[in-house]
Amino acid sequence: MIEAVELRLRRAEKRLDVSFNDGSAFELPAEYLRVESPSAEVQGHGPGQRKTVAGRRHVGIMAVEPVGHYAVRLVFDDLHDTGIYSWEFLHQLGREYAARWAAYLAELDVKGYSREP
Repeated sequence: MIEAVELRLRRAEKRLDVSFNDGSAFELPAEYLRVESPSAEVQGHGPGQRKTVAGRRHVGIMAVEPVGHYAVRLVFDDLHDTGIYSWEFLHQLGREYAARWAAYLAELDVKGYSREP
C-alpha cells in the first residue's frame, strides 16, 4: 500500500513535495493539483462530467490538512478546499504528471481557455 512519508508545502514555489514509502518522490505544482482536484466540483458526479478548470496559473496552496492516515485536504488560495487527495491519488498524479499536464494544456487550447486568470 502506497503511503506518503513526507509532505513539504513550498509556498514560495507554489508546489507540494511528496515522498512515498516506495522511494518515489514528486514535486507537484499547485496549479496542477488544483486543476486535477478529486472534488466533485472538478470531476463531476459521474462519467463525462469532468470540468476544465482554467485561469489558475497563479494559484497557491494555503494549507495541507490531514484526513485520517490516508489522505490530505488541500486549501488553495482561490478558496477551493473540497478535494480529498489520497496517498494513492497523489502518487498517481506524480507518476502521470507529464501525460496529464499535456492533456490539460491541449484541452485548454481546444476550448479556447487560458491558464491566466
